[in-house]
Amino acid sequence: MKFDLHYMLSLFAMRELWLAALTVIELSALSWILAVLLGFPLACARLSRHAWLSIPARLYIWFFRSVPLLVAVIVIYNLPQMLPATGPWFSHPFFSGTVALVLTETAYMAEIHRGGLSSVARGQHEAAYALGLRSPGVQRLVIIPQALRVALPTLANQYIACVKLTSLISVISLGELLLVGQQLYAQNLLVMETLFAITVYYVGIVTLFGWIIHYVEKHFDLQARHPVALDTAQVNALRAKLTPTPATPCSASCDGLPALTLSGLHKRYGDHHVLKGIDLQVRRGEVVSIIGPSGSGKTSLIRTINALEALDDGEILLFGEPFLAARNKGASRARRDGLLNVGMVFQSFNLFPHRTIVENVMLAPRYHRRCSAVDARAQALGLLDKVGLLAHSDKYPYQLSGGQQQRVAIARALAMEPAIMLFDEPTSALDPELVGDVLKVISALADEGMTMLIVTHEMDFAMTISDRVVFMEDGMIQLAASPDEIRERSDADRIRRFIGGDQKVASQRVVHTAPMASPVTLVKQEAIGNA
Repeated sequence: MKFDLHYMLSLFAMRELWLAALTVIELSALSWILAVLLGFPLACARLSRHAWLSIPARLYIWFFRSVPLLVAVIVIYNLPQMLPATGPWFSHPFFSGTVALVLTETAYMAEIHRGGLSSVARGQHEAAYALGLRSPGVQRLVIIPQALRVALPTLANQYIACVKLTSLISVISLGELLLVGQQLYAQNLLVMETLFAITVYYVGIVTLFGWIIHYVEKHFDLQARHPVALDTAQVNALRAKLTPTPATPCSASCDGLPALTLSGLHKRYGDHHVLKGIDLQVRRGEVVSIIGPSGSGKTSLIRTINALEALDDGEILLFGEPFLAARNKGASRARRDGLLNVGMVFQSFNLFPHRTIVENVMLAPRYHRRCSAVDARAQALGLLDKVGLLAHSDKYPYQLSGGQQQRVAIARALAMEPAIMLFDEPTSALDPELVGDVLKVISALADEGMTMLIVTHEMDFAMTISDRVVFMEDGMIQLAASPDEIRERSDADRIRRFIGGDQKVASQRVVHTAPMASPVTLVKQEAIGNA
């Protein structure tokens, strides 16, 4: 039989097929949107550590990924036979088809979301919690935007699957493309011509939405954004509009209570006893460096101070008030308020990659409603100027070097105006040539009177900047002494050997004459090198 091209082309002017195509679009789009929305809480339940959430979610995903869509459609459409009260709803083919598609697609969407959520590094969660964000805020502002960017291509591909799956709904007499096509070629027996036309309709629908999805993906692609550094004139003009960032209040103006008191801290990871009764007091304005061999418990100690790890025993006081205790592991008000007074800078920076540099710095103050968006941005720009990165304020983290990212992380922590700053090996992830700029920022904070605990392997820096050096080994504090005492005391042989034997130990902190070592010079150099 000769192929009737004229008849096939005439089908593109047929009203019934255009209405059927509209039905396909409505059914697939509605089902896809509902499945995407319902799949996210299902994925969160699947990842939950609570069995009463994770087990039902696992069972749902297992069951509806196993049941063929055709079976689900027929069962749901005939449900009124078992439950007559559902007749007004499920006797309608479009409604039954939508429910069947949503039930099955939600299981697939949940797994796609789970992949996106699992791809977000743990450090992102920790950085958000360190800024005082609660779980809903962490999810909304940090985790979900990153997870959706990862999952978007696969979610988009699943829409195409939804378009093709709508053809199965013809089994319950829904007037979609395949059913209308079957009715046509049953009358005139022009099967190939009709199926070719229907194929073109499906290809057109998929192509149209493919363009839309491609545009959405391009919009969310951070790698396609290339904001440049401001030139010197722009930096100077912007700096002129900013209010100078005040220095950290000096400890001399405070009462005699210690800033931080650690009493009998114990921490275990299974059978591994990491912290074995840590007792330490940190005075206001004091700089304490924590050193020791790998595995001595330094990082675990500083993470327990910021509530990133739960205590097994002991108590932490903040300015003489209860802050953290092994007997109280819940999110108490004292704990939440205390976290806002403790800034944390991580070894791996943990900047939020989906936000610009200035947005990273202003996120926490805006979340806690400490100021308006305009004031938060002005404060963030002032802090970026303080760390020598004002020229790069509109860039994204991936555009910066490691040293620059660490300085942004310091500015982000300072945005909450904390009374205590914690540094967890802030230079260990950096190339040697990038270490200096970060250490200058920390030194400037020390000169301003900021209370700081610094876990570091930079021995020269620790002995230069510190009021006291704490040497940890085997989960215990072996010695806590000033640099002078470490040089002179007879019981400090072990720490002197660790530092470097004959290495000369500085006896006092080097005092800088300005809050920041040549920030203008840093800005000029970086603006030229990174524009």
